[in-house]
Amino acid sequence: MDNVRRVSLAVLSLLLILMVLVFVLENQQTTSIVFLGWAGPALPVSVIVVLALLAGMLLGPLFFWILSRLRKVSRLRAKKDLQI
Repeated sequence: MDNVRRVSLAVLSLLLILMVLVFVLENQQTTSIVFLGWAGPALPVSVIVVLALLAGMLLGPLFFWILSRLRKVSRLRAKKDLQI
């Protein structure tokens, strides 16, 4: 059963890599992004989208971790206030 899980995970990983590769190869036209007066370099659309995806994959869990820590601290403070 463990081998089936490993093989299916490997196949899904390879499919995901293939999909990203096809996306990158299909979106080679260059574009420049302007934000608050700052113009970025002209990069292919696929690079911009993949960078945005990676930023979201990093920032999402970071925000979740920060919010969970804040909730934990507030619960501890509330528990401490009830004990006094």
